[in-house]
Amino acid sequence: MPSSTPPRAASNTATTKAARIKAFRWIALALVLVIAIIVLSPIICTLAVAVAITAGVSLGKKNPTFLRFKTPATAARALIISVVVALLSAGMANLVLPRADTTVDEASVAFAPASPAADEAVAVGEDQPESPAPADTVTPEPGTALAALGTLEVTGRAPKTGYDRDEFGQRWKDIDRNGCGQRDDVLARDLAGVQKDGRCVVTSGILDDPFTGERIAFERGEDTSSLVQIDHVVPLSDAWQKGAQQLTAHQRETLGNDPLNLLAVDGAANAQKSDSDAATWLPKNTEFRCSYVARQVSVKVAYELWVTQAERDAMERILTGCPTEQLRTSDYAADAMAIAEEPAAKPRPSIAPAPNPQPTHESKPAPAPKPQPTQESKPAPPANVYFKNCTAAREAGAAPVRVGDPGYAKHLDRDGDGVGCE
Repeated sequence: MPSSTPPRAASNTATTKAARIKAFRWIALALVLVIAIIVLSPIICTLAVAVAITAGVSLGKKNPTFLRFKTPATAARALIISVVVALLSAGMANLVLPRADTTVDEASVAFAPASPAADEAVAVGEDQPESPAPADTVTPEPGTALAALGTLEVTGRAPKTGYDRDEFGQRWKDIDRNGCGQRDDVLARDLAGVQKDGRCVVTSGILDDPFTGERIAFERGEDTSSLVQIDHVVPLSDAWQKGAQQLTAHQRETLGNDPLNLLAVDGAANAQKSDSDAATWLPKNTEFRCSYVARQVSVKVAYELWVTQAERDAMERILTGCPTEQLRTSDYAADAMAIAEEPAAKPRPSIAPAPNPQPTHESKPAPAPKPQPTQESKPAPPANVYFKNCTAAREAGAAPVRVGDPGYAKHLDRDGDGVGCE
């Protein structure tokens, strides 16, 4: 008898434990079903709607057997149950998948005005759209690019008719007469760590590209040379449409090879620029834009080219942010454009040959004083004396012409020794 009591207590404990486990299993199963129903609520809603439509059609046609419902009562019950299930599952679907369209739109609108700097960074060609306001308070100082911009003629773009690259003469002409082509001269000027083949040909170097701000390793070769290209700061096509048509062939050739108008740059950026002016293209590197636009102004001033109104506005917008950016000059442009004064200077050398035919016999005994009258008449207008060539200089009695003498110009001194027409 005493041995029968302990087993009964153990049996009760085991039964209680089993009941708890069974209850836990039912709870877990219920939770799984609820979760499954919530997750699958969109699918359940769709199926319920399909059943409701089927039941409704069956009742409407009064032919339940056609859609697998044996009696109208069965179809009616299916219709009611499916509608209830569809409503419940739709509600659960809304809980699981809340609509986010309004919140996303509102968020994008709310945060859009908070980042104006991002808008300015995206538009390369529309930098600082509201920056002209400070222009009212900026007074350009003489010698700056901003001051020079005000001297440029503003007019429309001329037709491109007749443009050809050959109109700008020999490519990479050695205009500084150092024995090297301009391409190699520019590469040697703009690259760091330059390596050469011989005295001139640049074979490798490092370019800190001004257009993109990136560093490019240059190496001469069929597949690599194009990575670094020589850009015409004022594109030749653009120059042609803004005054270069009226320049002489020599002046256009100088413009095409002037170091002032040449820069070593990233090939892809140069291709993207093409023949655009400042109104339609600016470098991606914003830190270089002031120098770039100032250089364009310098070239246009040096070669007497004009700008369009949109181009001038874009240049002014950039230069207003750097009003002290200096105007650059070019000795090559000054010499080439001096020849443009030829029509005005022509009458002066032609005065001297006129008396030669008749007075030659009478004035033969005194050929020596001939240079003196010319020297006496030269000091009055020394800045305007111009000799087209050495023949004109000799006819005027001015040859040889030395540096500092009236009428001296580099085109008379081909060997560069300071004495022309010797």
